[in-house]
Amino acid sequence: MTKPDFRIFDTADAVAAAVAKHVASVIKAKPQSTLGLATGKTFVPIYRELVQLHQQGLVSFADAASFNLDEYVGLPANHPASFRAYMHEHFFAHVDLPRGAAQLPQTDRDLQSACVAYEHAIADRCGIDLQLLGIGQNGHIGFNEPGSPFDSRTHVATLTESTIAANTSDFPPGERPPGRAITMGIGTILEAREIVLVAIGPNKAQALLEAFERPQSSQNPASALQSHLRVTVYCDQAARPSS
Repeated sequence: MTKPDFRIFDTADAVAAAVAKHVASVIKAKPQSTLGLATGKTFVPIYRELVQLHQQGLVSFADAASFNLDEYVGLPANHPASFRAYMHEHFFAHVDLPRGAAQLPQTDRDLQSACVAYEHAIADRCGIDLQLLGIGQNGHIGFNEPGSPFDSRTHVATLTESTIAANTSDFPPGERPPGRAITMGIGTILEAREIVLVAIGPNKAQALLEAFERPQSSQNPASALQSHLRVTVYCDQAARPSS
């Protein structure tokens, strides 16, 4: 098992700038890179930084492709809390990533077929070069909740009540987030050639501690990353794990 390279910054803004530069460096080294993208509040400033780098002419996504980690089941694509809407608002609408090269799981068709198709699409791109990840307070990565097998592929996941509660603020008042989503599996994530995990705030410190300072356990899905040889964790001082 290996420990990731921890890069710790004083502020969340400094983390965002560093992660954006990391992504840009991957794209500049290999313009045809395939990115695995994540959503959530943690990534809003990261995408903002990437958009700025693009607008300054410092990085182009014209030859790149992307696959998002997950998408809710039961939301139309134009729902303001869908991950497709999030990505359009914060990233896709502002950079030169070709529209057809930016993929998310399709939840408006047979779900099992959609999962298989997503795996095939990733394979057709020869896998993911750089996978961005957040981490839930319960250690989830993507929507792989505690108990998820480490060899799982893209699948329909049932979300825990804690995950639903954590995401409620992204929805209109009084609207409950869906209880299911299509997510890349842990096995899919582990096949990325490089992984960057981002954690902000004191509520993520315990999850990071259990993921990287304790033995692997399916009860902390992020601990599966101990098996990967190229993981970089970017966090602020508040999220820094202390044993």
